[in-house]
Parts: sequence; structure tokens; C-alpha cells
Amino acid sequence: MNAPLSIQLPAEAKSGPRAYKLLIDGKFVDAADGRTVERVSPGHGFAVSRYALASGVDVESAILAAHKAFETGPWPRLKAGERAAILLRAADLIESRLEEIARLDALESGKPIAQARGEIAGAADIWRYAASLARTLHGESYSNLGDAMLGVVLREPVGVVSIITPWNFPFLIVSQKLPFALAAGCTAVVKPSEMTSASTLVLGEILMEAGLPAGVANIVVGYGSDVGAPMVNHPLVEMVSFTGSTRVGKLTMATAAQSLKKVSMELGGKNGQIVFPDADLEAAADAAVFGGFFNAGECCNAGSRLIVHEAIASDFLAAVKSLAATVPVGDPLDERTKVGAIISHDHLGKILGYLEIAEQQGAILAEGGKPATSNAGDYLAPTIVSGVKPDMAIASEEVFGPVLSVLTFKTIEEALHIANNTPYGLSAGVWSASIDTCMTVARGVRTGTVWVNTFMDGYPELPFGGYKQSGIGRELGKRAVEDYTEEKTIQFHKGPRTSWWAASVGNRPG
Repeated sequence: MNAPLSIQLPAEAKSGPRAYKLLIDGKFVDAADGRTVERVSPGHGFAVSRYALASGVDVESAILAAHKAFETGPWPRLKAGERAAILLRAADLIESRLEEIARLDALESGKPIAQARGEIAGAADIWRYAASLARTLHGESYSNLGDAMLGVVLREPVGVVSIITPWNFPFLIVSQKLPFALAAGCTAVVKPSEMTSASTLVLGEILMEAGLPAGVANIVVGYGSDVGAPMVNHPLVEMVSFTGSTRVGKLTMATAAQSLKKVSMELGGKNGQIVFPDADLEAAADAAVFGGFFNAGECCNAGSRLIVHEAIASDFLAAVKSLAATVPVGDPLDERTKVGAIISHDHLGKILGYLEIAEQQGAILAEGGKPATSNAGDYLAPTIVSGVKPDMAIASEEVFGPVLSVLTFKTIEEALHIANNTPYGLSAGVWSASIDTCMTVARGVRTGTVWVNTFMDGYPELPFGGYKQSGIGRELGKRAVEDYTEEKTIQFHKGPRTSWWAASVGNRPG
């Protein structure tokens, strides 16, 4: 990509940043100390949003509101059908504001508008799925314990949940967490990324309109040290659900462990697509480009490693390069764009640093690798690095940018070794016409998801999460609501019962 990008400033650039307040106890309020923070659109270079910036005082208010709503409010005590009805109304309202929400995510994160629309539509579907699980959540009974005993196992909401979400999928990821917590009867405090908070705050408006009781969902915007830390270590919080980097996830878990909070962690990934000679190579090449460059590679599920059989490596790499060169890069609000802006200038520098190190270690920049010249924003065209060896940093560490590393293999055993030679274990793909090959790879790769002759499909019905340092627990799927519950065993006894003390001769009380 040699021609400079011409980015057109949207109408929002003239109207000034849109102001948002915190949602605490059913009210939209300013921060206690009056501070605010502005978000500059990474694709357009103007201030698009201004949020009230929370401090520890605001977090305390939000957690107390959530605790009160759980202890004395109606939400945990409603019939499941009543909770489901509110979640369904929220889904309808999300759809009614889809264009607005998608535009906010595109402006704040730099993702393409067409992609953002798909994410919001998918999020609405997740809210509906969570509503269905609210009505199917149940416990167990055991009538096989003898005539005098009945055992009952209840599932009860865990309590106040702190939900911390990242910047790369602002609305979609909060929708993979919050509706399931609400379906279980929990209350929540949500912290979106301070870079992409607008759509989550709009979700707060939607939930209030849908009839969610005050205090059940609270939203605070701020930095990790000021807001995230107290959300994790507060004694009234019973569970932390976090999506973000593995580094921050480890710190979050260490803090939560001090009070033995329940945790759900969705962390990093270094995911490989393994391509065999008998695959549908045209489809595999398309999936390689999609997997590597979707959301500018700023995706924990990105197929950032292309692991290709050496017999086809040269031709297949040429096909992937040819496709990558045609991917439209540019203005996130352009309907044709497939790769938008990088989230920040600092993050672009991190990506370029990985490329520099890879070249120093002997890898080759086969495509791209240079920032685009632009009148606004930070852009990086799809980049392909060939000649990558398994021991290189770019082969095992998460770059989180539009960078595809290409490695080769001779045998299926070597392919599995390369695929598993990383601290992560989130997802993988395998491309082959042989069911035996596909099954061997699917069973042998150590990841939470394996796609066979496809890549990065997603459905609310299927659980999502990773092995190793990609996280703990699963989101989505039929057990998603259960993650936000505790099990309580109740044992009912009928008839007279003689205690062990009273049955002992000479030891009767009195």
C-alpha cells in the first residue's frame, strides 16, 4: 500500500465530543471529583467522546449499590421468566440502536463500520440466548438417599460481580458476560476500557429503559489502578470476570486470590491455522487472510500463525500475499474497509517493535510492515512475515496487530508441536480433506476451540475459552449462566432421629 490514505472527517468531528456519565444505582452521574477524560478517535484524530472519570469513591458507591440491590432488591428474587423478559427487551433495544452503537465502536476503536454492525447484531443474539438460559437454570434433587432423606441442590446467584472488559470488542465482550450474570440473578459493576467506553454506557441507557432495577448494573469508567483494582479487591465483590491481556489477567487473579473470589479469565492467544496439501487451498488462503487481519489483528482469536506443509508452502504463501495485497485498508467509516485503524500510536509502536525483532532474528517481511501515510489516524496494512522459526518471539508471543507469521512443517507431529509451542491455548484451525488428519489435529492441539475447514465462526450456544495461559473458565454455551452461581446442598430428613450422643449408654444429657 503506497498511496497515502485520505481519511474523511465525519460529522461528529464538527459537533464536539459527546459527553457520558457514570451509571451508579440507576442514575447517570458525574464523577465524585468532577474529572473527565476524552477519547480521540484512532482513525480520525478528533475527540469523539468525553466520559466522567471514576475514582475509588465512585467505585465504592457502585459496589455498595450493587450489593444493596443484591441483598434487598428484587432482582435475585424475581421469577426467571421476569428476568428473561427484561433481557429480551434489552436485546430489542440494542437492535433498535444498532447503527448508533456500531458507529461509536467504529469511531472509538478504529474497527470497520460493517464489521461493527455485525458485532452488535451478534451481541443482541447473545442477550436473547442468555434470556433463554435464565429460564432453564436449575438445580438437582436426589430421592435415592433412603426413605427418610431427600437431597436438593440449588443454584444461587454468586452475588456482586465485577466485570472488566477490553478495548478491542467493546460491546460484544460485555455482552458475553453481563447478560449471563444478570440471567443468574447477580448484580454487577462493569468497567469498560477507558479508550472505548461509549457503547457500554449506551448499554446502560438501554438497560434502564428495559426496566432493570436500580443498582443491578453499574458502569464506571476509569483506569486500572483507580477503578479496576478496587473492583477486584473489594470485600463485597464475590466474582471477577475479566477479559484482557494475560499479563494483567495474572495480576488480577493474584489480587482476587487474597479474598478467594471466584474468577473467570479470558486472556491472550497465539492461534495457528494448520494447512495440509489436500486442503481446499483457495478457501484456506481466504481464511488465513481473514484470521490474520480481521479487526486489524487486534483479536485474541486471531489466526496469527500460519502453519503450512512445506510441500505447498511457496505457492500457498504467494496466494496469501496476493489476497492480502487486495484487502481494503483505511477509514473505519467507509463501508468498503476491511482493516481499519490501530487502536493507538503506542500500540502501533509495539507492533512495529515485534517486526523489527523478527527481522533481526532472520525472518523476512514478505508483505507490508510499514505504517501507512495518512492525513489522520494510525494505520498498518496487512503484514506477512515468512521464514519464521518456532523459537522466535513473533512465533509464540501475542503481537495483537495485522501481522501473520508463516511457519512450515513436514509431518503432522511437527505441526502439532509448533501449534502447541506457545504459552497460550485459545484456538486453532486445521485445513485438510482427510477426516483422519482433521481428527488427529483437533484432538492433539491444546486449545479451547478448534475450527475444521473454517475459521473464527462463533455461536452463543458454543462455549468459548482457552487452555494454559489463555484463561480460566468458559463464556457462552449452555452452562454460561452456571458460572455466575454457587451450588447449595440442602438435606431434608423426616421422622425421629437419634443422635450419636443420646445413643451412647450412660452418656445421655441431664
